[in-house]
Amino acid sequence: MNLQRPDADFYHRDCLIVAPELIGKILVHRLPDGTELRERITQTEAYRGEEDKACHASRGRTKRSEMLYHESGTIYVYLCYGIHWMMNIITGEPEQPQGVLIRAGEIHPSPARLTKYLQIDKTYNGQNILQNPDLWIEDDGIVCNWHTEKRVGIDYAGDEWKNKYWRWVMD
Repeated sequence: MNLQRPDADFYHRDCLIVAPELIGKILVHRLPDGTELRERITQTEAYRGEEDKACHASRGRTKRSEMLYHESGTIYVYLCYGIHWMMNIITGEPEQPQGVLIRAGEIHPSPARLTKYLQIDKTYNGQNILQNPDLWIEDDGIVCNWHTEKRVGIDYAGDEWKNKYWRWVMD
């Protein structure tokens, strides 16, 4: 099997293009003892710019949203509800905040369960997925069918933004 890692050009595109193309790819975390934890990505969700009321950048550049303004491929990990780590990958152009939340895997059906299983926490926040020797995404050539659904858990964003079909789900 020929495994390849998506290159910088892959992430250097709009989140609405990258999010569906991450479906079916494999998120890998190599632990200090050399064990590799792997899970196929089955759901992603896009957050796109300061105008997107569900995006952390909707309030502008803050300590929390800073990573969204970084180079594509930057890993953005934040704490949700004070207990769950959520992992995003920044896409597009620097200074134009957008990213893709890795929402679920084949075995772990939520972003919190996925990061818990893969042992991903804030230590990866700000690192780059392209340069990280311990956390990366692989493409094994599998092409998956998917469909779109509304984003979830963002009622605070208002009807226009919570009703966008910016969540991609593997069929």
